[in-house]
Amino acid sequence: MSTRTQHSEPDDPYPNVPTAMVYDTFAETASQLTGAYVARMDAAATEHESEEWWQKVMTLRNTKRAVPAYDRAQLIAHIRLWAAELAELKGERG
Repeated sequence: MSTRTQHSEPDDPYPNVPTAMVYDTFAETASQLTGAYVARMDAAATEHESEEWWQKVMTLRNTKRAVPAYDRAQLIAHIRLWAAELAELKGERG
């Protein structure tokens, strides 16, 4: 994984940030979302609901593993998607 700063796209929210650091943000966002899923899994009222949250954890894990660490565009797309989902889940808590 290169630590050099990559040429960023016009909508890159991390200009002048090395892709390695963007990957760190990607991994941290995934970890936070996993924690939110697990908290909901633990608080689930039924076994079925708990299993649904667990499946989200597994899907997130598999997605995270499938994204190449050097693919800046995919990293950013997933950071945006996961951050939005985190915000939505936090909004549900009130």
